[in-house]
Amino acid sequence: MIVFDDREEFSESGRAKAMEMAADPEVRQLDRDITAASDRHGYSYMWEWLGLPIIQMPTDVVLAQEIIWRTKPDVIIETGVARGGSVLFYSSMMRLLGRGSVVAIDIEIRPHNREAIESHEFADRVTLIEGSSVDPMVLGQVDEIVAGKERVMVVLDSDHTHEHVLDELRAYTKYVTPGQFMIVADTVVEDIPVQDHRPRRWGPGNNPKTAVHQYLQENPGVYDVDEFCNSKLLMSSSRGGYLQKR
Repeated sequence: MIVFDDREEFSESGRAKAMEMAADPEVRQLDRDITAASDRHGYSYMWEWLGLPIIQMPTDVVLAQEIIWRTKPDVIIETGVARGGSVLFYSSMMRLLGRGSVVAIDIEIRPHNREAIESHEFADRVTLIEGSSVDPMVLGQVDEIVAGKERVMVVLDSDHTHEHVLDELRAYTKYVTPGQFMIVADTVVEDIPVQDHRPRRWGPGNNPKTAVHQYLQENPGVYDVDEFCNSKLLMSSSRGGYLQKR
């Protein structure tokens, strides 16, 4: 019996369907509505990775896994540590790849969160840095860690104000190597109504998506906004924030 390899056709079909879905106004409106409604119940706060809260939307976690498996970075830099689940997620992916390390930066790493991360069996590939992600001293430490690395990926997930994210984009783009991704989290803030149940210093007009737009306008040709990644996402915190370095 002859069995035909249809993997390429299957992949191309998925890409085409993602583009169709992204252009469907009914799907997009439903997506925005359920994302905003579920946020009132703290949906992104309900998930764990290897025992620690990850505070991410599940679709974003699965997509990040796809990207990491495909691009195989030597280092993943993440700004924003929170409770540590995402740090362990990146570390566990590195262990699956059999290579690489994670640099995680936060202006405040609370002692109980640091202990939970550093005592975890997947902490062996993690370096924690406490300080502002755009502090020159912090960036100096990052310089030393990534020096000579061929493949570096960056995830920006700290202060979500326009000004701070724009400063991070300007500071961290130099680390992202060609073919690797810059993932800018919480672009969804621009696309859903103000979430009054959880007051923040950011909101529509002042958030990661507005920062991405300004950065891309100021720096054309640096990144491609990955069409497939951003089109297939539903209930995502970061649609529009998946950028691949040229």
